[in-house]
Amino acid sequence: MNPSSLLFRRCVGRASAPTRASQRRWAQVHDVRFYAAHQNPSKVQDKYRQKLDQKAREKGLKDAEELRSAYADKINEFKKKAVVPGVNAPLSEQQPPRPENAAETIPFQPPPPPQPTQIPQIPKSDPPVKTLSSFIDVEKTAELPQKEMETIWRLRHVRDGQSLCAVMQTETFRRIAATAKKHPQFILPLPREGQGAEIHFLQWTFPSPTTATVLFTHLAEFKLRGEYAQPHTTITHHLDLADEKGLVLLEGRVMENKGISVDEGKFLLMTLQKFYGFEAHTDSAKANASNRRKLMEQFSGGDENFKVEELLEEAEKVP
Repeated sequence: MNPSSLLFRRCVGRASAPTRASQRRWAQVHDVRFYAAHQNPSKVQDKYRQKLDQKAREKGLKDAEELRSAYADKINEFKKKAVVPGVNAPLSEQQPPRPENAAETIPFQPPPPPQPTQIPQIPKSDPPVKTLSSFIDVEKTAELPQKEMETIWRLRHVRDGQSLCAVMQTETFRRIAATAKKHPQFILPLPREGQGAEIHFLQWTFPSPTTATVLFTHLAEFKLRGEYAQPHTTITHHLDLADEKGLVLLEGRVMENKGISVDEGKFLLMTLQKFYGFEAHTDSAKANASNRRKLMEQFSGGDENFKVEELLEEAEKVP
């Protein structure tokens, strides 16, 4: 056989295969029940007309039409009883047969609509800052001399072992507040015997015209939790009598089980006043104040030249 003709037959055979496949692919499959339900009714009637007419005459009726009318109710009742679910039901209601060992299939369900983005919930903060009137009768106290005011203020907190209490001149507070508004955040060291120093983060807030608050937090916890870090010490300055009496009443609290004692809280408060409000009179004191101011400016500005070693050195110096 000529090789070229053999090659031609192979090519023809390969080309014809898709044609047959496509024919099978597009072949239509019809349900036999479709034809059974759509046979010509006249053929069925002609086939059984004689028998139906004979049956009608036996019943005293004229023909098959009268027989059908007479038994219409019974015919309908028999049709209803003859319906078998899944067999006589319309094709749209019938289910295809399941293989006995077929695995259970879960019908497809569309995914639920996307939930709206949840805004992270901010933990509830501590109760609002207490006003001065929650501690003393401001009007009656304002009528007293400064010495008696200081005594009443200290006696008001003497029974609370976790409280901090002090009285400050208005001019001193104004210097501190002016610096606090320039540098609302800073860090202070707390010496630990035999362990070097522990660094604490402080933040100033001014919640109302008559209050200024300082929050102290462990620096390690602040780095870990940021604004959600819980302060271990809170200090509030009350300015209600600042103009009239020239005094600012200070009160605060060291939280229990936060790793800070009351004496350590007092040390942090004194160190804060050293950096924020110390009034220098001697040359050496002015030099120290200048170095502390430089450290605060470097910290607030994110200067890479800020050194914790210098901070420790300045904190240990006598004012």
